[in-house]
Amino acid sequence: NAPRLTPQHIDDQIVGEQYHVFPGTTLTVCALTLKNGYQVVGESAAASPANFDESIGRRIARDNARNKIWALEGYLLRAKLAT
Repeated sequence: NAPRLTPQHIDDQIVGEQYHVFPGTTLTVCALTLKNGYQVVGESAAASPANFDESIGRRIARDNARNKIWALEGYLLRAKLAT
């Protein structure tokens, strides 16, 4: 088997997370801190304030940020394989 990324590897890169909901909006931002200190940001927003649920917004924003880690780690793995 060739080297590959796994969901566990992606999760292992995350060492911290912070959330912010901008006052008067439904915009939720999640900043994930990775082992090397780099931060990845994800966001979510409800179309209607009446539908806003902070816990759902946090989950979606975190998933959005976590998905960005795949591209970064994929690039890193490809760089290692190319040497």
